[in-house]
Amino acid sequence: VVRRRLLQRYEHQPFISCLAGFYSCRWKRYQRERTEPGKCCCSMVNEFKTRPFCFSLVFLYTWGEGKNDYNGFDWYNYGNLGFWFLWSLVILIVAAVLFAYISLLLVLAMCLLAEGQQLYLHWSHKIGTFLVLGFSISSLFALSILWRDHRKTVRLSFQVTAPYLHIGAIAIMVLLSWPVALHAIRADKKVIQVIIVGPYLAILLFLFLIPLGMYSPCIREAGTLGPKPALIGHRGAPMLAPENTEMSFLKTIEHGGDGLETDVTISYDGVPFLMHDYTLRRTTNIQEVYPNETGKDASLFSWDSLQKLNAGTWFLKNKPFLGMGSLSKADQNQAMNQSIYTLSSFLRLADSHNKLVIFDLYRPPERHPYRNLWIRKILDVILKESKIKRHLVLWLNNNVRSFVQSVAPGFQHTMGKKAPIEDLLKHNIVKLNLVYTDMSSEDIRKYAEANITTNFYVVNEPWLYSLAWCSGAHSVTTNAVHLLKDLSQPLFLMTPQQYNIMWILTDLTSAFLISLVFAL
Repeated sequence: VVRRRLLQRYEHQPFISCLAGFYSCRWKRYQRERTEPGKCCCSMVNEFKTRPFCFSLVFLYTWGEGKNDYNGFDWYNYGNLGFWFLWSLVILIVAAVLFAYISLLLVLAMCLLAEGQQLYLHWSHKIGTFLVLGFSISSLFALSILWRDHRKTVRLSFQVTAPYLHIGAIAIMVLLSWPVALHAIRADKKVIQVIIVGPYLAILLFLFLIPLGMYSPCIREAGTLGPKPALIGHRGAPMLAPENTEMSFLKTIEHGGDGLETDVTISYDGVPFLMHDYTLRRTTNIQEVYPNETGKDASLFSWDSLQKLNAGTWFLKNKPFLGMGSLSKADQNQAMNQSIYTLSSFLRLADSHNKLVIFDLYRPPERHPYRNLWIRKILDVILKESKIKRHLVLWLNNNVRSFVQSVAPGFQHTMGKKAPIEDLLKHNIVKLNLVYTDMSSEDIRKYAEANITTNFYVVNEPWLYSLAWCSGAHSVTTNAVHLLKDLSQPLFLMTPQQYNIMWILTDLTSAFLISLVFAL
């Protein structure tokens, strides 16, 4: 019997050597020391330092849930750096690699502690953990300063992911029960056992009860889900074609979009055209045609000058969206031949397909001949040139709204921010156009009771669209009409009964497994 035990212990040494080798580069048995019972927890906290793991996990989740806004982040960097690059993807990959690295070190540490080995983190891993901690904290700090609304995005994500994060946290506690139980049994003193097991059981109890305070609009009774939100193409379908071009709007229509969104600027000679940026540098080939005027305001060009620019080649060169895929040869050829689109042509296209239109209007700068005539010029194009059906126009601009209502009755007047219902009704507002971070199922319901519908922008990710659907939104503005149109029901949708069953089964199963581990 003694010989068999010695043999088993000897055969077990290669496994421990492998763990110690990767963790501390101590591959020899004589280089290792066994830890004393009760010192394991302090050793793990002080030597391994779990803070890098926690901070890297928080940042990875935070950045991963921000995918909806990656395009805006990349264009922000383009404006500051002057060249296009998918920085958002690089940050995501780095965050994932660092989290995987620190997680592996954590697993190795837990295995060594379970074998009663003393932890000696190699200096190279100490540098690595410091880099992970520094990267995670500095990235979270930069997000809080430069992208404050991102915190609202994370809070919204909890409304759909919280039930599943709860299951994941319980699963981690089940896995941790093994080393906790092992070290509690090895401890000689009752006080040390309480110190080891007490915090673990307190956290476990908290996780068991946390669903009592959990809220998600996607947990609802069967039959109470509202209609699917309408899809409005943000500058058309910018993941499939160059934004604000005829091809982009046709792609939106092709994929069943309910409306079209754009941005309107007025040329120096009075032609309203579609352009989001104040300059032409990002979405045209102005560097080739007018290399000395790349920083000039787009509205200071004549329409004849604007017609000489190509509005599609940049799209093929930069591929501005993550995971946008490759275009067919026909689509590539079509994109290469896109030009700047006029407001008149845009409205005629929308009217011919009976699509809603909503647009931001940019007032021309000082010394522009249409500086004080811009609203009249826009109305002339809408009422006289395009003659679009008035109920298709969602009028967003708040300047001289009463004048617009008097000369162009029939528009659906839209407000770009929340306001008291009484004020909205006073100004004949029928729709709110809000940034998605302002999403609130309670506010949506209150406005709907007053016959005021809500549209949220820019919603690209299926989870965010699902949340808008469950919250009762009437429509969303999106870059991804071709993706969201295929959702037949919200993601994460379940009844309260289904969630209660999932919650109770999770708690009971985990309690049984943890009890079994401690009993054995």
